[in-house]
Amino acid sequence: PADDPDFSIDEQGHAAVPNGLTSIADGAFLGCPSLASISLPDGLTRLGDRAFDHCSSLTSITIPAGVAFIGPHSFTGCSSLVSVTLPDAGVISIGYGAFTSCSSLAHIALPASLTCIAYGAFSGCSSLASIILPDGLDSINSGTFQSCSSLASVTLPAGLTSIGEFAFYDCSSLASITLPDGLT
Repeated sequence: PADDPDFSIDEQGHAAVPNGLTSIADGAFLGCPSLASISLPDGLTRLGDRAFDHCSSLTSITIPAGVAFIGPHSFTGCSSLVSVTLPDAGVISIGYGAFTSCSSLAHIALPASLTCIAYGAFSGCSSLASIILPDGLDSINSGTFQSCSSLASVTLPAGLTSIGEFAFYDCSSLASITLPDGLT
């Protein structure tokens, strides 16, 4: 089917993804150590669960504007992932464990459209030093930033109403956190 093609990876580790593709299937590149880069087509609307899980050579990814949900464990264990570019609007939810153990990821700017970051989404991102949380974010689930040992300060947005347990557990460099007035 059109949404489940046979992907090819060239000698430089770049995946050729056909235009017209609307979905990256669950586990499409799961455990693919040779994948270093990929260009996702503009018409993409879905990143499947574990789509790029443990692609240890993947260094950067740009998510197209049509993607609303980043699936659970989409990039778990992508230890070389340094750069994630999200569209300015569109993504409303980052799934469970989506970026867990992306140990080279130092910064990510989250879009204004984001309302929920699921359990453990950034846990174990040991190089994550800064993150910009959008004003529309209303919940940070349990363990979201757990073991982000380089995270030094966080300003939580005014619209945030809940923070799950262990959300910032084992963030050994966290020296400052600014809480919004509406937090319950």
